[in-house]
Amino acid sequence: MKIDHYEFGRLVVGGQEFHHDLIIFYDRVRPQWWRVEGHRLQVIDLEDVWQEKAEFLIIGTGAYGAMKVEKEVKEKALQVGFQLIVQPTREAVKTYNQIEAQSKAIGAFHLTC
Repeated sequence: MKIDHYEFGRLVVGGQEFHHDLIIFYDRVRPQWWRVEGHRLQVIDLEDVWQEKAEFLIIGTGAYGAMKVEKEVKEKALQVGFQLIVQPTREAVKTYNQIEAQSKAIGAFHLTC
């Protein structure tokens, strides 16, 4: 699923507009993705991602990179076989679009700070 546009607080995927954090799977979008602690990404926050069959997990940490990814998330990604990419959201969107065109990728995006 290609991302059409990103700007602070807004992401357009397949023509559909989202204004809350979300996870994009290769076959669906999970809107309004909430984390236990908003600016701290933990293993539990990606519970429905871990059993997916994908090659890449791309995390957008926000426009200014405010969301911090815990070490345990990185370890879990390796354990389940994901290549993990963590970038500020603008860069993560570009990376996601490049990768998803050729591979199964999941993107988890923090849309604001």
